Amino acid sequence: MPHNFRNKAGAVLAVFASLAAASIQAEPNMDMGRKLFNQTAVPACAVCHALDHAGAQGAIGPNLDELRPDASRVEKALRNGIGQMPAFKGLSEEQIGTLAKYVATATGASK
Repeated sequence: MPHNFRNKAGAVLAVFASLAAASIQAEPNMDMGRKLFNQTAVPACAVCHALDHAGAQGAIGPNLDELRPDASRVEKALRNGIGQMPAFKGLSEEQIGTLAKYVATATGASK
């Protein structure tokens, strides 16, 4: 096999590998998001919000399946609070991002 061909083939494989890794990272971690929604966040999001994917029937806050907020809207609400909803200072930036992507994906807002 010519040396030049091997270099080009290696470069093409490297591009595909990095694209695959980026795609995997862009996918929300639905299991972790559900856990954050139902258990980790204090108070748990499920106490107030209905979200079918999480099995949550909360009736205090908006029904997220109907509201269908995008991830940036959820992140803003988690960081700053909104209305009666408190800011979630106990969540890390990574947890906020995971939870926001989860809600957006579970409600179909990210489609």
